[in-house]
Amino acid sequence: MVLTSNIDVDMNTILVFDSEEVIVNVADSEIKSLMEQYKQYTVYGLSPDENKASHYVPAYMREHSWEMVGVYPKPHSENGFQIYKSLKEVPEAYRKFVNVFRASNNIPGLVDEILEVGGVEVMWLQLGIENEEAEKRAEAAGIKVVSNHCMIIEHKKWFT
Repeated sequence: MVLTSNIDVDMNTILVFDSEEVIVNVADSEIKSLMEQYKQYTVYGLSPDENKASHYVPAYMREHSWEMVGVYPKPHSENGFQIYKSLKEVPEAYRKFVNVFRASNNIPGLVDEILEVGGVEVMWLQLGIENEEAEKRAEAAGIKVVSNHCMIIEHKKWFT
């Protein structure tokens, strides 16, 4: 992989690497329309730690007119986010688009949960998160899959 850019987001640096294949079934040109279509979504793994990407990425998106709720195993209300313990507790309107901050090896279990709960139309795996087998299962179930992409980077690319 080759470093292609270095983005500073509120004193946090995001390194962007060029890789062979980072989107499963969503073309790069479709990302903008997905982001426009889904202004409400769930952040799976929304951390209470404001220094982690799983917190500051959702905070950035909220500042730019997106609405989200979080799924996190431990209850918290850091930065005013509504947090649920599981995806099945999330209101349906927010469940259509799931933005994921979980380790790549946890994605198969997440896809199981997504398929069990139903109603998910888009699964977005944040930068550095990929699991080809799980992504293909989600895709086979009709879910649009974006992997290894940061929403801040895509927002800056398409909307600023």
